[in-house]
Amino acid sequence: MISSVRGVVLSKAPTEVVVEVGGVGYSLHIPLSTFEAIGDPPSEVHLLTHLHVREDALVLYGFASAEEREMFRLLIAVNGIGPRMAQGILSGIPAGELRGHLASGNLGALTGIPGVGRKIAERLVIELREKLSRLGPLPPLSAADSDGSAAVREEALLALTSLGYSKAAAERALRGALQELAGSELTVEALLKAALRNA
Repeated sequence: MISSVRGVVLSKAPTEVVVEVGGVGYSLHIPLSTFEAIGDPPSEVHLLTHLHVREDALVLYGFASAEEREMFRLLIAVNGIGPRMAQGILSGIPAGELRGHLASGNLGALTGIPGVGRKIAERLVIELREKLSRLGPLPPLSAADSDGSAAVREEALLALTSLGYSKAAAERALRGALQELAGSELTVEALLKAALRNA
């Protein structure tokens, strides 16, 4: 079992990174959050890994944090969720935020993740709610979790996508904006302005 890799980044893309370890280049599938945490080639990197064994291939997935990897493993244990879908889910929302939505049963926020429909969201909540306790205490609530902010975030997301941003880029910008505005009153206008600064 390959538990982690440490080496030099040879190339990276939003869904894949190639890391050279002892003269061997390892191709790892990664979520967008890990892509953002990795430096540009030829920087040093240390990634935790999960080896997925298929009939026709051995596929290595890489993660910047233990929480990400554990959440990935929980997701693929859910009936109907494969590694690619789990990678996509973790690309659409930070692991800590995902945990919060699963623990609170926030189906609206879960269906806002690209590729997650109502049935999948319900299955995730039912199957993972009890298992989340093994990851330790939940992180503090962010501005995204406060009352009424889900609607504000949805409206800001719609505005950004109508401006021509892809959903992934808009989500990234909104995450940065929510961190910037943490503790302040959340309005669509304030969130959009902060998101455009983070885009």
